[in-house]
Amino acid sequence: MRDFSQDHNWLSINTATVRKQGGTEVPLDRIIDQCAERGIRAISPWRDQVAAVGLDKVAKQLKAHDIALSGYCRGGFFPAADAAGLKAALDDNRRAIDEAKTLNAPCVVLVVGALPGALEGKAAYTDLARARNEVRDGIAASLDYAREVGMPLAIEPLHPMQAADRACINTLEHALDICDELDVGKSGMLGVALDIYHVWWDPKLQQQIARAGKERLLAYHVCDWLTPTRDLLSDRGMMGDGVVELKKIRGWVEDAGFAGFSEVEIFSTLDWWQRPGAETLDVCIARHRSAV
Repeated sequence: MRDFSQDHNWLSINTATVRKQGGTEVPLDRIIDQCAERGIRAISPWRDQVAAVGLDKVAKQLKAHDIALSGYCRGGFFPAADAAGLKAALDDNRRAIDEAKTLNAPCVVLVVGALPGALEGKAAYTDLARARNEVRDGIAASLDYAREVGMPLAIEPLHPMQAADRACINTLEHALDICDELDVGKSGMLGVALDIYHVWWDPKLQQQIARAGKERLLAYHVCDWLTPTRDLLSDRGMMGDGVVELKKIRGWVEDAGFAGFSEVEIFSTLDWWQRPGAETLDVCIARHRSAV
């Protein structure tokens, strides 16, 4: 396993981690500067943050700072109530792929969606099998375009607590089943984004990581699971503050052939988003060395 204790060369910051600083939203260009000041070599930005600053401006700033991407957040949300909605989702995913290409991202992370309308409190239907079929078809259609332009897609399985509203793919095994169905030859164009927060509990995790191998492991996200968790969406813990066996899982991931960035992704309304961004980034660096 790689030794992270001496430097933070393999640390990436998912920009959600510091999108709020001192309780206030901070623009992406400022976040990029903060990362550059600390020698952080990679980030994973969110589409809304990129749009707010401007795609071309972000691309130039990243190049100027020699900062790479570890992923691009996010595509997905394929299910819809009708044909027009399904088409709109595919069109949006095509735009996400194009944006990722402009930013030279290694992959587009797919949060696949679930029951349409559930996030707003009124699901258009409750047929989870239908949603999963629409996800499968949406990934297949998006993969055709992704292959054309050379932009890999990474399915992110989400914790079952989010099966109704955010993602109806909830285990690494399920995500890999779809990869194997749609990308038989393991072309490198379809894989998974492994987010510790969502999969740490899975009794099949070690087995499925080994199954994924380096061809399918396209992104690796780290944080921690706090006990008690005060909010299931936005109370993620800083690495080392919770119960996840982070070093053990990274060992499994690296044994499977993954040699990329460990991307810190922390949603933390009550804690880290209330702190100065400099403090959060400095702690991320320290914990990457000691806990990841």
